[in-house]
Amino acid sequence: MSLPLTVKRRSTVISFFIMNYNKIRRRKNLPAFRISGFKKMMAAAAAGALLLLIIIGYVSQCASQKKTAAAYAPTYEIYPEKEILPQRRIPEPKPLLPEVAIIIDDVGYDCQMGEAFLNLDKNITLSVFPHSPCRHEISRKAKIAGVEIMLHLPMEPIEYPAVNPGTGALLTAMTPEELVRQLERNLDSVPHIRGVNNHMGSRMTAMYPGMYQILSLVKKRNLFFVDSLTTEDSICRSCARLLQVPFAQRDVFIDHVQTSEFVRQQLLLLIRTAENYGEAIGIGHPHDVTYNMLQEMLPELKKKVRLVPASEVVHTGG
Repeated sequence: MSLPLTVKRRSTVISFFIMNYNKIRRRKNLPAFRISGFKKMMAAAAAGALLLLIIIGYVSQCASQKKTAAAYAPTYEIYPEKEILPQRRIPEPKPLLPEVAIIIDDVGYDCQMGEAFLNLDKNITLSVFPHSPCRHEISRKAKIAGVEIMLHLPMEPIEYPAVNPGTGALLTAMTPEELVRQLERNLDSVPHIRGVNNHMGSRMTAMYPGMYQILSLVKKRNLFFVDSLTTEDSICRSCARLLQVPFAQRDVFIDHVQTSEFVRQQLLLLIRTAENYGEAIGIGHPHDVTYNMLQEMLPELKKKVRLVPASEVVHTGG
């Protein structure tokens, strides 16, 4: 590990002082600066201890910097108090197994966890926060691995401003120009996205003017939209139908209770929903318990359903 220049300079402070004192002594005819063997040994020990403390401080600073990004991650989803059922499309006959898409939201603030989900299965879709510190690295690796990426778009919840949806949030108080400008910045911030879904947004997704603008730009960019369905008052489906934007709604939140047994039951519910309706979308988050249960249950899940990217379960005009 290379040390900062300041550390290297401090490690030579004693010899620097002695050298310069002796130069001055010769010009001014001052007494020689001498250190006894014992004092020299003590001075060297003190200098070594100082250098060790500086190195320890530097290593600690590096470690703390790695934790900083995760500390500033936005709040995970605000879940509805009661279950909200999506408006079901008429089931279509499937030639093979029913289809399930699993979207992992809130990706971008923990690079290690994002990469873990990326390597779990290439048909799991990752939804990445705009302007998050790991977005470019995760998007690049996802493109290489053939994993589908979405933009996880922060939108104003009913609880705002007590709850902040995060950097780049779309707010109902924005003018049309401000909203479009912020949305374009968000869309540009994450490379290789195929679609968009909302982070929070229980207030914004119930507002016609705002959602019409948002989905108009989504359509212009040839993207799809998945409604995370954080309010029963959502008008996303009707707006998407009007604008002919490829669209779907979340069926099951997988991990809003973070226990292994709960996540297991939600994954089984996701399978049953797909069996009843031909397809289903589950949304999870980058939690350890979610990763562990998916890793355990994917073999069982794949016997009953076909795991597909989110783009394969969206529909136009449905």
